[in-house]
Amino acid sequence: MSVVTLMTRATCGSCARVEAQIRPIAARFGAEVEIVDVDAGDGSDAVEFGDRVPVVLVDGEEIACWEIDDEDLIDALR
Repeated sequence: MSVVTLMTRATCGSCARVEAQIRPIAARFGAEVEIVDVDAGDGSDAVEFGDRVPVVLVDGEEIACWEIDDEDLIDALR
């Protein structure tokens, strides 16, 4: 099973929209969706992702930042 990770932060206006977009696609492919707040934890995610959120990763590989095209996500999950 693939894991779709969405890197977010509380102040991100686009994060909820991208989450709503990716959840049905992930469900269709049986993928787990993991939401990670980059400001939580030890701060390494905040350093790595900075202001680029939302960032979408599939199985740890970054496939999109700020916006995600449905077909790009589908291709990554195939």
